[in-house]
Amino acid sequence: MTVRIDKDGPVWTVIHSRYEARNAMDLDSAVALYDAFRNFDADDSASAAVFWGEGGAFCAGWDLKHAAALSGADALDGFDFPDDGEPPMAAMGPSRLELSKPVIAAVAGPAVAGGMELAIWADIRVMEETAFMGVYCRRWGVPLIDGGTVRLPRLVGEGRAMDLILTGRRVGAEEALRIGLCEYVVPEGEARSKAEEIARDIARFPQSCMRADRRSARAQHGLSERDALRQEWRNSKAEVTKGIEGAGRFAGGKGRSGDFSDI
Repeated sequence: MTVRIDKDGPVWTVIHSRYEARNAMDLDSAVALYDAFRNFDADDSASAAVFWGEGGAFCAGWDLKHAAALSGADALDGFDFPDDGEPPMAAMGPSRLELSKPVIAAVAGPAVAGGMELAIWADIRVMEETAFMGVYCRRWGVPLIDGGTVRLPRLVGEGRAMDLILTGRRVGAEEALRIGLCEYVVPEGEARSKAEEIARDIARFPQSCMRADRRSARAQHGLSERDALRQEWRNSKAEVTKGIEGAGRFAGGKGRSGDFSDI
């Protein structure tokens, strides 16, 4: 089995374990990851997920040895994006899913080509100081079809995205942090534990409010400021009455001076 899930209360750690291939994606792994994240999103007891590649590699991209055995038509079979309705699973598995809950990518070693696309599909990225990203598929003429050309400019800006997309160069953890490609850098071997720590913190908060804010932030792309503000209000106004209960806890002495430890 190439994918398994470790559950710690509301935190699920989805583990891709094909380490003999540096967690390169084959069809079985793609299906298993897609199913794992759909199950996470559907489970009411789950609040936040960590996405981790076992064995010192997040994901080395699409398995080119597998791809080399396919004909051109076979490589695209089943992945066409429809004009309407829900899209099918992507070549890299879950990268077309629009989840209602946050995912944190714990990145060790390479997150390159399609593996980079999976990392930027997540909400937050934790990179080990020896980890790296890059559009390594540039060398072989394999395009980004799992969200790379969409999400990368939104994360780092169009100019930086073009640099990475056109050159395919390696991006180390410190540069990734500097340009906004990741949010945390940790010592080697600590990405999973840090990501799980963040996930546990997220899971402590009132979930419907957190998810409403997350949904609003993601949905505002392409909208004018006024339309985005209108959407924000309509998306989140139902949470205000719940927030009044939280205000009561603050009035009772909880969470003073920015204290998140006792809420």
